[in-house]
Amino acid sequence: MEAAHNAPAAPVGAPGTVTLDLAVESPEQMRDLGRRIAAVLAPGDLVMLTGELGAGKTTLTRGLGEGLGVRGAVTSPTFVIARVHPPLGGGPALVHVDAYRLGGGLDEMEDLDLDVSLPESVVVVEWGDGKVEELSEDRLHVVIDRAVGDTDDERRTVRLVGIGARWAELRTELPAA
Repeated sequence: MEAAHNAPAAPVGAPGTVTLDLAVESPEQMRDLGRRIAAVLAPGDLVMLTGELGAGKTTLTRGLGEGLGVRGAVTSPTFVIARVHPPLGGGPALVHVDAYRLGGGLDEMEDLDLDVSLPESVVVVEWGDGKVEELSEDRLHVVIDRAVGDTDDERRTVRLVGIGARWAELRTELPAA
């Protein structure tokens, strides 16, 4: 059974949002997209990932980690809730959170000290809808849709929703594939 996911935190076309739809044909392309997104990330950025189980959220995050040049293999933090990947060079750390098993909002997330980590890190939260939006007025929401059911179709539709002034130039900043 597939877990349901919520709609993007801000409606497409709402004031202060920029939306970019992309087609991804394989896990390798999903990792590449992560590397491309990493090229525009900076300390203090919040990235929310939404998608069905197996949609490619962790694969995208692996690409983010590669692009940011962080230490350690990026794997799903489902059972540990959060992992910190320190930078190998002068860039920001990657804080990778899986909020799937957390039922509450930001109150339940406070123990993770994400508000403390955010200014000097890139914080990526899987399943963060309704839980972490209050951390930042500016955030990148990545919504990954895939065919559900008994299929081995690797195609994904990825919607990047840049919320706030930080992401106003998303269409021009994101490196081409």
